[in-house]
Amino acid sequence: MASILETHKILKEEIFDALHRQIIAGKYAPGDWLRQEDIASQMGVSMTPVREAFDLLVAKGIAERVPYRGVRVREMNTKEVIEAYGLRLILEAIIAHEAATNITPEQVTRLKKIMDEMDRHVDLSEMPQERQLSREFHAAIAEASGNALLIQLYTIVSNAFPDWLLYEALYRKPELVKSSVTQTHDEHSAILDAFKKGDADLAVKVSIEHVMESGRWLEKYLNVPAKLLREQEKQVLHLIKKSK
Repeated sequence: MASILETHKILKEEIFDALHRQIIAGKYAPGDWLRQEDIASQMGVSMTPVREAFDLLVAKGIAERVPYRGVRVREMNTKEVIEAYGLRLILEAIIAHEAATNITPEQVTRLKKIMDEMDRHVDLSEMPQERQLSREFHAAIAEASGNALLIQLYTIVSNAFPDWLLYEALYRKPELVKSSVTQTHDEHSAILDAFKKGDADLAVKVSIEHVMESGRWLEKYLNVPAKLLREQEKQVLHLIKKSK
């Protein structure tokens, strides 16, 4: 029988999952306030697990807490998106290089298991689970780098990256779901294959290409200026080329 603490934890995570799903489905738009009392009433729960679910949303960069106002879905301006994109490119490259050098067979197996689980979540209604598994995939790669500070930096930057807004585009254009899921699988497979080979240069290349695909989504579905995205990509590719 589950303890009270375990039940409380499960309830908090269930509320988080429900709110997460509603956010990327567009029920709550960027800037919308999340009213604790209303959500608790709608879900038939006390306010404590709702408040804790809000904490999870804030920790994962999906929502933000405004002093004396409450919690709202995070709203990012173009400058913030571009900054997060540039840092994500840099860190993915560094992490891929380190992971290819240090990854263990057990960590490779874990990545494969995450991919297999992602393959079971391919419907539009399952995009929140698919997104979470994708984040777990990249977090596991960061862990494989073996660099504690790098892992910490990656957590901050990945939470700042507006990937939930890209998933929201799938709800507006459901015809994109199948091709998006397939492409993500293929890109993750390429990354995993590079790790299996211990090829750091290939791991960097395919990891950057994977993030740059998100850049194309930022351009197409969030109207982030292509010029600014290409400038970030050019700078990162130049840095990598110079370091060789």
